[in-house]
Amino acid sequence: MIWRLAQEADVPKIDQFLMRHIQTSMFPLANLRDFGLRGTDRRAVNIWVLGDDPRAAFSITNEGMVLPQCPDCTDEELAAAIDLIRGRALFGLAAEATQARRIMRLAGWEDRPATLNSDEPGFTLDLEQLTIPDATSAELVPLGAFDREVVERWRSDYLIEAMEFNSSRAQKQAGLDCDAYTARDSHRVLLVDDQPVAMTGFNARLQEVVQIGGVFTPREMRGRGYARLAVALHLEEARRTGAKRAVLFAASDSAARAYIGIGFQSAGQYSLILFINPEDTA
Repeated sequence: MIWRLAQEADVPKIDQFLMRHIQTSMFPLANLRDFGLRGTDRRAVNIWVLGDDPRAAFSITNEGMVLPQCPDCTDEELAAAIDLIRGRALFGLAAEATQARRIMRLAGWEDRPATLNSDEPGFTLDLEQLTIPDATSAELVPLGAFDREVVERWRSDYLIEAMEFNSSRAQKQAGLDCDAYTARDSHRVLLVDDQPVAMTGFNARLQEVVQIGGVFTPREMRGRGYARLAVALHLEEARRTGAKRAVLFAASDSAARAYIGIGFQSAGQYSLILFINPEDTA
């Protein structure tokens, strides 16, 4: 079977296919819904599919993030998909872990320098099962309503700590991220007794499902349950507006414990790889 470039008429079936694999398809599906096929935004996607009722979708964003959902592809089919994006800028790869590791091997990217190259445990939550910790004196406020200098510094610290960006790249990316978060109203700051203590957000959002990402607590505020509370309050807000499910991937054991504490259950593995030189080609 041969990969073909998706057209607008294919979008409903691609949407349905990705929804069937939603735990590891939030990025390509949210980008498709928000920015469409071959749009101008840096997160707009190009997608190739196998079959009229696709059994695989291989996506890459304009900025070079590879987002495959190819659960039963052969090595030959994956190699053919990789050939379709040769010469494009390669920012990174995010996918179900087994698929991601096969693609890295087949593409010859395993030795490419990366700021982040990890397999993370996945979690899922039916929002009817959400447990909310004591929120006395706590308030969740939109990122755009808070001190930009503080949240940009927090985001930069997150990128250095979690993604291993160098300082200059982190500062530049933090500004871009905060612009996007404010425009999408996707992130929140947790205040306790009117003091900022944590940040949380949805790095992908559909009407029915949200994906948590970018949760951060400054070092001096850690160990007090603030991240857990911030996530729970944001999920409660999402539940009130119609979301039914939340998914995420935990970058550390402490983060996993926090998520389990508000009701999340284990759900597979996810790989996130971000290359050091995103201008280099696939």
